Amino acid sequence: MMTVNTPQPPKSQQTSQTPSTETRYQRGLRALADIDGEAGQKVIDALADIAPDFARYLIEFPFGDIYTRPGLSLRDREIATIAALGALGTATPQLKVHIHAGLNVGLTRDEITETLMQMAVYAGFPAALNGLFAARDVFASRDETARNIATATPSQPQYKT
Repeated sequence: MMTVNTPQPPKSQQTSQTPSTETRYQRGLRALADIDGEAGQKVIDALADIAPDFARYLIEFPFGDIYTRPGLSLRDREIATIAALGALGTATPQLKVHIHAGLNVGLTRDEITETLMQMAVYAGFPAALNGLFAARDVFASRDETARNIATATPSQPQYKT
């Protein structure tokens, strides 16, 4: 009698922090929430009426398979992603999402700025400028959000008389 071995994912796709019963989709949703937060969910939601299958692909492949691999920290992955999107020079909406993500996973504004400045050497000044302007917009947006939170007045308790 022949024994049939059930195929296992390659060792490079197995991580100690991921339960073996977790699907690509579940891993991807978890990673998307951890990395991109609300911005990532907005992208997925925006695809619901036009390409829901594409939204699933985004969750499963980049976030479920790539971002959850061992070997690079989330910080390192976001530096690489910001550099790649900045070098393209034509992916401003995606670059902004990943600048937010970089800040979410611990990159500093200086690290993001330096990464985008580095792109001038390899991708040219126009791409680096576009990236730096995207970063400026993201930093301003986060500053505005922080100001709004800091200045929000707590609502007064409502007491019945």
